[in-house]
Amino acid sequence: MTEEAIIDPDRPIIDPHHHLWQGSRLGGKYLVEDLHADTESGHNIVKTVFVECGASYREEGPEHLRPLGETEFVIQQAKRSERKDGAVIAGIVGRADLGLGDGVREVLEAHLELGEGRFRGIRHAGARDPHPEALMIAGRAPEGLYADGEYRTGMKVLGEMGLTFDTWHYHHQNPAFAELARACPNTQMILDHFGTPLGVGPYADKREEIFEQWKKDIAEIAKCDNVVAKIGGMAMPDNGFGWHDQDEAVSSDEFVEAQKRYYLHTIECFGADRCLMESNFPVDKMSISYPVLYNGLKKIVAEFSEDEKHAMFYGNAERVYRLA
Repeated sequence: MTEEAIIDPDRPIIDPHHHLWQGSRLGGKYLVEDLHADTESGHNIVKTVFVECGASYREEGPEHLRPLGETEFVIQQAKRSERKDGAVIAGIVGRADLGLGDGVREVLEAHLELGEGRFRGIRHAGARDPHPEALMIAGRAPEGLYADGEYRTGMKVLGEMGLTFDTWHYHHQNPAFAELARACPNTQMILDHFGTPLGVGPYADKREEIFEQWKKDIAEIAKCDNVVAKIGGMAMPDNGFGWHDQDEAVSSDEFVEAQKRYYLHTIECFGADRCLMESNFPVDKMSISYPVLYNGLKKIVAEFSEDEKHAMFYGNAERVYRLA
């Protein structure tokens, strides 16, 4: 692991995007002890937000209620985080099938009851690519999910209940997401991982072409006042930077050189008051360590004002996920 001195170690941070699991095809268990080993590695991580990843679903009962098992699992982890000297898991983003339309209320109400004050919203990802065989983490959403009428009805229910919607999709789906955001203006949406620009398989030699279109798509999404952007999560193998295969661990300077332009463009479009710095751990851990990642994030916004830095590292996550 690359060893670096911690930059700005006292800055309070909310990490608004991490996962937990008993076991995954991406690796072994990642529980609160593992999370704390990362969040306590030098930076001042105060609170975190868990985001759905298909962990610990119920094995019995109605199919649409099985994701409740994930909230039950994370609540136990969150309680353990409170008993330990480390970042508190303060918010939970679970899973519910928005395709249920108005029927999704039953699932959301159950999540809220199980969440003991921590449940904040859901992610029902739209990620789908015509070349899943080329991807390490291939989304399996049906074609045209964001345009589906029942899905959009369920999305509006989220807004009516004051719950948030996190998304995950690929760069070529950004226009469809913009249409969804325009169709459901009263639902608070969070664009995860920059819309995941791909860089492997058929996309491996098209980074600049994809980047130019991506810039236009991000600017269009930013016109939707109900959307904020989580900026991070681009050290996944499918982003194509190849760091997970390097013998030598990536440094924060290498990270900044490769990705700074994505961050600065998104901040320019959304404004510092609508961007949330995220880790996407432990998925991005395949490519970069937690202290090096946050060093890189701090380097990228080094020239921003103190108020802007606080907003991106703490205040915006506190507001969007109601963590105060």
